[in-house]
Amino acid sequence: MPRAPSAVPASTPPNLHSLRPTRARHIVLAMTVAIYMITYMDRTIIASAMPLIRKDLGFSLITAGWILASFRLGFTLFQIPSAWFGDKIGPRRALAIIVTWWSVFTSLTTLAWSAASMVVIRFIFGAGESGTFPIATRSLSRWMLPAERGFAQGLTHAGSRLGAAITPPLVVWMILLYGWRSPFLAFAGLGLVWSALWFFYYRDTPEQHRSVNAAELQLIQSTTGGPRSQAGVRVPWRRILSSRTVWQLALMYFCYQYALAVYLDWFPTYLNSHRGFDLKQMGFYASLPLLAGTLADLAGGWFSDRFLRRTGNVTYARRIVGIAGFVIAAIGILPATLTHDPKLCVAFSCLAFAGLELTVGVSWAIPLDIGGDFAGCTASVMNMCGNIGGAISPALLGYLVKDFGWDVPFFVTSALCVAGALIYAKIDASQRIFAT
Repeated sequence: MPRAPSAVPASTPPNLHSLRPTRARHIVLAMTVAIYMITYMDRTIIASAMPLIRKDLGFSLITAGWILASFRLGFTLFQIPSAWFGDKIGPRRALAIIVTWWSVFTSLTTLAWSAASMVVIRFIFGAGESGTFPIATRSLSRWMLPAERGFAQGLTHAGSRLGAAITPPLVVWMILLYGWRSPFLAFAGLGLVWSALWFFYYRDTPEQHRSVNAAELQLIQSTTGGPRSQAGVRVPWRRILSSRTVWQLALMYFCYQYALAVYLDWFPTYLNSHRGFDLKQMGFYASLPLLAGTLADLAGGWFSDRFLRRTGNVTYARRIVGIAGFVIAAIGILPATLTHDPKLCVAFSCLAFAGLELTVGVSWAIPLDIGGDFAGCTASVMNMCGNIGGAISPALLGYLVKDFGWDVPFFVTSALCVAGALIYAKIDASQRIFAT
């Protein structure tokens, strides 16, 4: 049973300063990294399996685009309701419930028999996954120190990209042995196991956790403003939605998610149908940009936190990394698209995707910086608007390829990365909506 919340007394016992803080917050972070990884494994299975799904079920390129978009549509529409759900009942119960939900619908993808059934299943799957990142952000806001937030968010998103990176070769291997349905069943089991472990270990506040000693509790409370409120507090949406910084984040994240969807949803197909890689080669080369992105996620958060410690200027620390990442992505996409060498295309795509991923840790650190105990709902607005771009991207790409070929979709992506850099130059992470 969790213990009742308790604050560190104002008069700290002398021996408390000699007590080594426990590391329960780092175990919480590790579990969050794990679910980010599983989330992206489940959502990217279909990208690697799509060439065989299209062949088996007779889908055209445009139909495949709408199937991919249906996940992102469900993911987008349920961002705010899912974040509200997490803030209402607390991250412990909310994440256990929604991860179980979308793990079940990952497995149900194997039962699709037509385009319509696949669209419905993927839409409901997306609705289930929608709350993962906002609720996880809320859970970290109660545990992580401000100077750890950039790295923590970089690490969690590095986990997601690592999950996406290892998925293509695993999926290809499973498909060759057991057919395209097998990875959906296997990966669904991982989410169910994680749900049970999360519910067993996590608590909504450090004060409730038996593994947090007095020294770690004091460390957390001294840098995050003392004990946090419990679940069930009314969410002040008016203050969140009237924040200029929130809407700048939302526009920036629209650009990011549009670009991300191009690589997550279509890059394996692009390598297979346009660059001439066979299925085994596709599985390997499609994973390389995602591995580069994994390292960039770590680097972006680490650099931002380092700048913050040296300068004390949170706006500068977040902004410089975000701008640099978008500029690198915008530039890297062009030679990747224009080269005739397939392997050189992959190499430049690694550079472009790494630049794109430099922005992620700092983008998700800003809701923690400005949102306080409502960081989850703050992040949900950013993620909802971002995933409007992510929903448009896979469907639009099918039409662009049909009418103009494969180069134009990547030129559009490069232009949106330029727009993302310009928007980032205006984002002020010091403009807090709520005190932290």
